[in-house]
Amino acid sequence: MEVAWSRLRWRMRGAWMWPSFAVFTVADGILINRQPIAGDGTELVPALILAAVFNLVAVAVLGRMGGWLLRRRRRDLPPIVAHDYAGAVCVLGVFGAVLIAGLVHRPAVDESRADFSSQSAAARRWILTEAPPAYRRNVSRANSLILGADLYRTCVPGPDPRRALCVFVNTDQHPPGIRVDRNREPNESFARNGQYSP
Repeated sequence: MEVAWSRLRWRMRGAWMWPSFAVFTVADGILINRQPIAGDGTELVPALILAAVFNLVAVAVLGRMGGWLLRRRRRDLPPIVAHDYAGAVCVLGVFGAVLIAGLVHRPAVDESRADFSSQSAAARRWILTEAPPAYRRNVSRANSLILGADLYRTCVPGPDPRRALCVFVNTDQHPPGIRVDRNREPNESFARNGQYSP
């Protein structure tokens, strides 16, 4: 009976890893969504999946190694408790790494968003001053396709939904350069996941 009670006490003391995993997976996912670690951003569900993968690797690989190292220093700890302690610390470490990566990547995200806003404003100004009236009326429905660094395709729909007025906007100059695209297909025809921005 004493042995069973001792094991239960150790398990209760070492029951930190999976609650930490659950809490920090949600926290990491929200952080990745709000403070991207790469690119311009990640939607919430993919961010949560990415956070879960990071934490699973931390628990399965680093937690086991950490538990083994902890047991070498503290022989009194049962292996499962040592793994639990180490896994909880690793999950906390993942949160710290995600936070630091987001902060480091923040200037690039801010620059990308400012670039997009600049091209959008330039395209809308051009539409309001140069486009035929049928397109000017729809300037609020303009949308943009990111073609590459500093290059966008912004389109505004007209009377025919299959034909739009589109311009290429180059933001590597000031003010952004604008060139009319002879192709009248709307951006929706070319959009790939993650590139199309209304």
